[in-house]
Amino acid sequence: MLPRLYIIAVSSAAVVAAALAAVETSFQWRQLILFAVLLCCGLGNVEATRRTHYTQGGIVRDMLTVWCLPVAVLLPPFYALIVPAPLMALTQLRVHRGIVYRRVFSAATIALAYAAASWAFRSLPLSVTGTFPGQAGHAVQWCLAVAACDVLAWGINNTLIAAAIRSSDPTARIGELFSREALFGDYVQWTVAILVTLAAAIGPVLLAFAWPTVLVLRRGMMHKQLVSRTRIDPKTGLLNAAAWEREADAAITRALRDGAPLAVALVDIDHFKAVNDQHGHLAGDEVLRAISGRFTQLLRAGDLAGRFGGEEFALLFLDAGAADAHGIAERLRESIAQSPISVGAAGPVETVSVTVSIGVATLGNGTRLTVTDMLAAADSALYRAKNAGRNRTFAVTDTTPPSPLAGSQQDAIAHGEMEADPPDAGGVGSAPGNIRALCPGPAAPGRAFLVAPGTAWSAAARVRASSSASTAAASAGGVVAAGERAHQARAVIRRALARG
Repeated sequence: MLPRLYIIAVSSAAVVAAALAAVETSFQWRQLILFAVLLCCGLGNVEATRRTHYTQGGIVRDMLTVWCLPVAVLLPPFYALIVPAPLMALTQLRVHRGIVYRRVFSAATIALAYAAASWAFRSLPLSVTGTFPGQAGHAVQWCLAVAACDVLAWGINNTLIAAAIRSSDPTARIGELFSREALFGDYVQWTVAILVTLAAAIGPVLLAFAWPTVLVLRRGMMHKQLVSRTRIDPKTGLLNAAAWEREADAAITRALRDGAPLAVALVDIDHFKAVNDQHGHLAGDEVLRAISGRFTQLLRAGDLAGRFGGEEFALLFLDAGAADAHGIAERLRESIAQSPISVGAAGPVETVSVTVSIGVATLGNGTRLTVTDMLAAADSALYRAKNAGRNRTFAVTDTTPPSPLAGSQQDAIAHGEMEADPPDAGGVGSAPGNIRALCPGPAAPGRAFLVAPGTAWSAAARVRASSSASTAAASAGGVVAAGERAHQARAVIRRALARG
């Protein structure tokens, strides 16, 4: 209810402000012509880039405010209050049919922000401002005053948007508004807007030279944002599966070349379906965002976090051996287990306690592995954590591709596999022995490596491979259960197919 009232209040404030400003404005033909020229430039930019589609959700920097600043500085505040409406309307009709109330809210925030900038500019002494920049020292003062007013408008606009985001979802991240990339985009818009305002003040005919520059920058900026967001999972803000695998593959290649340690972890939320069933899918989305935020807080600089779909996440730890990777994973598991998550931003607030199971695989010295191999090993460790009762961390250090099928073995523990008892991890459900380290050694009988990295499998081949894996695993007499081997084989197939 609060977000809806807030949006209505901001939109209504813009309408009321425009009505009051209209009463106080003395309309002049010269001002109307300048407004029409600036508005046509803005509409032309929108129409010329209508094939550059907006991404769903998120903040889009589309250079529209470049045309709002000269309107705010050179014309009365009324014009600043109405100029966003036709720009947003054309964007809605010709570029991207977004959610209407969001578009209206965006127009209202821009209108109020640049109306405030207009009033601020007019409150300065005429010796500093005026409608013409003048020469030498006065031109510098005039440009600095314009720049300061644009910063004021930027601050008001972002504050109104951040308040809307926070009120609609307390767990939402507003850092996107102030990230390095976002600030750089804002800086580009800020500088171009000042130059366009200066050109319009000297003579509107100069806008004919400024318009193509703004058009090219708009296209470049929006394309860059679109490409960047194709790498991001929209629900969590983490890397999506394809982007994570690309970056992880490059990191593994560098680690093998440099002989540096590295680890991959798969994280799965325990009983996530129960969260969706009991609290609803919107609450489940809030849990996903909260856990993603925990990754962002606790991971080190350079580590990669991505969402692999559903409730599964993939992590990559740079320069982390077995002990370091296990420590990082355990800190994540403990933090999530000990910190209940508040859900229900759109209704009654409830507290949900969730845990995660984590499987970790470390890169062996001198072993030539791909990201598919590492994921398969981490997936096997994750299966162990799930099978052991969940809320566990299992780590494997033997990530070498298994040998072909061999004869059966009856021993309880296969040769080359040893169980290690780590220190008590603490937290809910943790106990000594949660982590089993698989040390390098001769391949355990019954181990099968079914898919070479990058191999494409037909549907029939996948069925035969899954069936063979289950049969082979069922006949194995080692410590690994039949279901785990089949699960690992299917995981290898799934990763290879994901890579195309």
